[in-house]
Amino acid sequence: MKRRSTIAALALGLAALSYSPQASSEGGWITLFDGKSLDGFTKTGDANWRVEDGAIVADKGNGFLVTKNEYKDYEIRAEFWVEPDSNSGVFIRCTDPNKIGSDNCYEVNIWDMRPDPTYGTGAIVNVAKVDPMPHAGGKWNTYDITAKGSTFTVVLNGQKTVDGVQNAKLPSGHIALQHGLGNKDASGVANDKGVVKFRKLEIKPL
Repeated sequence: MKRRSTIAALALGLAALSYSPQASSEGGWITLFDGKSLDGFTKTGDANWRVEDGAIVADKGNGFLVTKNEYKDYEIRAEFWVEPDSNSGVFIRCTDPNKIGSDNCYEVNIWDMRPDPTYGTGAIVNVAKVDPMPHAGGKWNTYDITAKGSTFTVVLNGQKTVDGVQNAKLPSGHIALQHGLGNKDASGVANDKGVVKFRKLEIKPL
């Protein structure tokens, strides 16, 4: 009987060691993108999202990758790469996963060439302006976004761009990544070829 108990305990121990869920990491962080697939997201719009070399990539179209789950209070860590004219962003607390916009989400913007730079890269559109606006184009960047109750903080590459702004409009919702149309050219056609990449996306519930 003792031998059987010992064998059972060893089996359980080995099973515990071999179990390593892809959805979690150290310190309470949960991995939203595993570097291999887009299974945790739903596509809206016509952006050409795919996975290349361990990163989420889009370079054409206008659309979003939307998490299947909803979240309330949390911190997000995201690593991203864009071209100077790319129009992107991390949308949080989106109430309608089929219709993403700054009216029903908080849009943490990534757009160095936004016509109105006060809500460009580092800002939360129509909620928190940024001055001066940092530039993210042509390099890998890190976003740290905290949403706790009605308080929001945004840190881009270690620089705080939104410092505890208050807004209670949206208490919870989905998270969405954007590849959007850029500025219009001389003929009035909006650019849709700016490259957008995300290679890390983690969330820590608060």
